[in-house]
Amino acid sequence: MRLLLLLFLAYFSTSSIAAKVENIRIWPAPDNTRVVLDISAEVTFEQITLANPDRLVIDIDKSTLSTTVAKLDFSNSPIRGLRSSQRSGNKLRLVLDLAYKTSHKIFSLPPNASYGHRLVIDLSNYQLPKPTPAKGAVKKTTPTLTSGDEKASPPKSTLNSLSLLDSQRDIIIAIDAGHGGEDPGALGPRYGGQKLREKHVVLGIAKELQTLIKKEPGFEPLLTRTGDYYVSLRGRTKKARNAQADLFISIHADAFKNSKARGASVWILSSSGASSEMGRLLAQKENEADLIGGIGGISLEDKEDDVAMTLIDMSMNYSQSAGSGVAKEVLNNIGKIARLHKNHVEKAGFVVLKSPDVPSILVETGFISNPGEAAKLRTKKYQKQMANAIFNGLKNYFYSHPIANTYVASVVEAKRKQLFYKVVSGDTLSAIAQRFGTSVKQLQSLNNMTSTSVLKVGKKLTIPKT
Repeated sequence: MRLLLLLFLAYFSTSSIAAKVENIRIWPAPDNTRVVLDISAEVTFEQITLANPDRLVIDIDKSTLSTTVAKLDFSNSPIRGLRSSQRSGNKLRLVLDLAYKTSHKIFSLPPNASYGHRLVIDLSNYQLPKPTPAKGAVKKTTPTLTSGDEKASPPKSTLNSLSLLDSQRDIIIAIDAGHGGEDPGALGPRYGGQKLREKHVVLGIAKELQTLIKKEPGFEPLLTRTGDYYVSLRGRTKKARNAQADLFISIHADAFKNSKARGASVWILSSSGASSEMGRLLAQKENEADLIGGIGGISLEDKEDDVAMTLIDMSMNYSQSAGSGVAKEVLNNIGKIARLHKNHVEKAGFVVLKSPDVPSILVETGFISNPGEAAKLRTKKYQKQMANAIFNGLKNYFYSHPIANTYVASVVEAKRKQLFYKVVSGDTLSAIAQRFGTSVKQLQSLNNMTSTSVLKVGKKLTIPKT
């Protein structure tokens, strides 16, 4: 009898605690903070929000904490601290002390190649406005999001060089480093005890491309993510659309079960993918018109279905045509430094390629699962070479197909008509001479300049005929 009792107690003690929280990770991003709990098994949970002070309480059933929370870094997040306690019924309680009231989402993620069971807590980095008691008729106002104790709108893309002279705006290139944060992307061979991760490789290439574009007059880069954090697929394209980008480039590193697979490739949206996206946008127009915003600056909210469909169709036709043109140039230039998986641009229904009014391409820089290509992709030298190839391709395209009222268009027009050229920030005499197929000496002679003359922003230069 005593033996049966001991066996019953042993069974009860092991079955009543089914999971352990083995690790806690923090992924800070500009707009949100993600807290990830690595758990030994699938769990159920309850959540409670408390005020004065603001707290988020999470009760996890039949679980214990087997890691420390003392050294977690909550800087640049709404979290001030994290506390834990073991409750009756073997329930683990986690309390997030918050700096202010904010929106949140909590959900479970199943195991994948990199992680086991996870519980994810997503917190907005912006403070929710305090409700104002209604007294009589109240005028509706748009709430202002605040961060911390200071009032501030959510950060917008900083595009410093858009205030160019006259109508010479920059061509905006949205650079999307795939994956990030909890999503490592494809995994390569081990280096220094850790597998090479796609998210790190592509962010390195994206930042090299950002540097090249930033240095080129007439172009402005925008990174969809600047660090190791997750951005949703729709969130990436939304950032590009909000910035009114002229091109969206998503950078990846492929993987395959056969480690011999190799070669870089460039992708655009397939026709079937475009058709399905048009239907989705039209449905979205009906259900959530405010999320559409407009196509090319035109609001769809007040348009009949057939008109809206026509506008979306025209916009996507342009986006696909321009995307195809850029993709061919980029592929040709990548082919100069790397082996190509296919010698033509490929098509697929990637979600990140589905912006209706932003030409979009996806670049697979190589197979990270191939030891030879992985060895190159992990080096700064090769990342720079790949970024330079992508840059040369997009630059070639936009100088061959200039966008009206841009700096690039003014350069092309001046060269075609032998017009005056207005100097902008970043210009040098040698660069201008090279751009227009002339020499520094000819420019100096025609514009009464000497070797000591200062090239000032806004100065009009006469371009010699070539």
